[in-house]
Amino acid sequence: MSGKPAYYDSAEKVADDIIRDVGKKIVLALPLGLGKGNNIANAIYRRAAADPSISLTIFTALTLEKPHPKNEIEKRFIGPVIDRLFGGYPDLLYAKAIRDGSLPKNITVNEFFLLAGKWLHVPYMQQNYIAANYTHAMRYVLDRGANVAVQLVAKRRDRYSLSCNPDITLDLLRERAAGRANFKLVAEVNENLPFMPGDAEVPAETFSHILESPESNFPLFAPPYEPIDTAGYAIGLHCARLIPDGGTLQIGIGQEGDAAAYGLILRQHDNAVFREAIAALDGGREPPKGHQESGFEIGLHGLSEMFVSSFVELIEKGVVKREVDGLLMQGGFFVGPKAFYQALRDMDEKLLNKINMTAISYINELYGNEEKKRRARVKARFVNNAMMATLLGAVISDGLEGGAVVSGVGGQYNFVSQAFALSDAHSIITLKSTRGEGRKAISNVRWSYGHETIPRHLRDIIVSEYGVADLRGKDDQDVIASMLSIADSRFQPELMRQAKDAGKLPKHYELPPSARENTPDRLERALKPLRERGLLPLFPFGTDFDETEQKLIPALQTLQAASASPLSLLRIAVQGRGGASSPDETACLKRLGFDQGGVKNALYGYLLRGALRSVQRN
Repeated sequence: MSGKPAYYDSAEKVADDIIRDVGKKIVLALPLGLGKGNNIANAIYRRAAADPSISLTIFTALTLEKPHPKNEIEKRFIGPVIDRLFGGYPDLLYAKAIRDGSLPKNITVNEFFLLAGKWLHVPYMQQNYIAANYTHAMRYVLDRGANVAVQLVAKRRDRYSLSCNPDITLDLLRERAAGRANFKLVAEVNENLPFMPGDAEVPAETFSHILESPESNFPLFAPPYEPIDTAGYAIGLHCARLIPDGGTLQIGIGQEGDAAAYGLILRQHDNAVFREAIAALDGGREPPKGHQESGFEIGLHGLSEMFVSSFVELIEKGVVKREVDGLLMQGGFFVGPKAFYQALRDMDEKLLNKINMTAISYINELYGNEEKKRRARVKARFVNNAMMATLLGAVISDGLEGGAVVSGVGGQYNFVSQAFALSDAHSIITLKSTRGEGRKAISNVRWSYGHETIPRHLRDIIVSEYGVADLRGKDDQDVIASMLSIADSRFQPELMRQAKDAGKLPKHYELPPSARENTPDRLERALKPLRERGLLPLFPFGTDFDETEQKLIPALQTLQAASASPLSLLRIAVQGRGGASSPDETACLKRLGFDQGGVKNALYGYLLRGALRSVQRN
């Protein structure tokens, strides 16, 4: 404990007193994601930027930034959305300085998890990235001699909550209480942050400095739900059939996780539709091992590194209803759409008390209270996303073979390891089989790749839009055959040739007929009836996009997919040139400002109308 905290109404005053108390060598730890005290962090940054005698090292992860439009159409679409969803959110000055190359030499920034794909071409961030499992990050914070930690917190009367980020902070506080760490924990109170009870709730004496001011009540960073496309739904539905009643569920971020949650809700509340969707996807194939279609009598228990917003839907719909020690859900951190934060703020207190935000060491590892954890984590299914996988079952989730970091290992390895340590658990890795469109399409199933996140000896279950590959305990030739069966058919012949040339697959092996139609067209045909009946909506859990923007999203995705081929763009423009605009087309043209006249707006207008018409036909 720090004793009685000092209270402030200005971030600048907090920064002045921190420097006075700890000196000019500051090692600043900031929680990942939403939990950063942006105003205090920026005030400390400004002091160091103005005074070269100050040495400032910032250790953090998942720095949240407002989206950066890449082209004219994207700028016109996302600009108003940025203002609506992120207006008032204070940019982190260190991130801006790294972007524009102005970071002073006396300031160092290290991250152990990057916002996916956003720092790929920024040498400074690539060079200063620290590869770390989530559960090891605390050690590195201590090894670097962190003497200040700044966290965004919620307040209720005289109590405080670490709210969205007790993940590493609780572990750091335990180290401090044991005399193995010496740092000042500084709080920035934000009244918009949901107050989470349980382990995240701490007394004021936990903090040395507390900032409470109007500037700290900034709008929370609120990324909207991703639209779920056909491949995303197929993956989610396949995952939903692998989750046993009475089990334990972890879900990672992204549309595949949201689709899995929606699939579980369908399985519980519209079982006939769920079975129809699964039958359409299978197309006569044998169901995978562990396949389940019935609803949930016992229900699931939530145990997830990230408390993703779809868990609120699962709780409200009675899918997550298995209590463990009076709790329905335990999570390490959260960040999500505006509606998610509002749901937590409005939640009945009795129900909110069944959600426990706690230390990442508890969520992501078995050691420490191991017997208790094993009793709770029965039939655990850990669902996480990957970028690529090899035919031999290795998984690539965080980086490229040239060394570039896309995101980070985070907790994925922790959950895969747990899946093998628990007697009845499984790791489920979701994977879109391809990326890119048309002749630019590339298979995400590879023969080999020069980087691995999860090695092949920890291969378990991999799910693509084309089905389930159950790999655990199988020999290499059967693993390869299973992975080929969920690969896109355009790439199966070459992948099979490579495996045979390497002597890992018999020369006489042939794909079974059921695996030879893994095409986007077959997938679209399978799920189109459900889409047309509104049973697989683009945004099953709601959206911050208005009706016109929701119509624009698939059209803009069509244009993005066609952008690699000038001929494809020309065809789309030709489709959009003729005929009068429909009311929906007129609204979309107006939303992007393509109704303002001029040659450029006219050309963009042809492309947009063509894309809208293409989506409508499909």
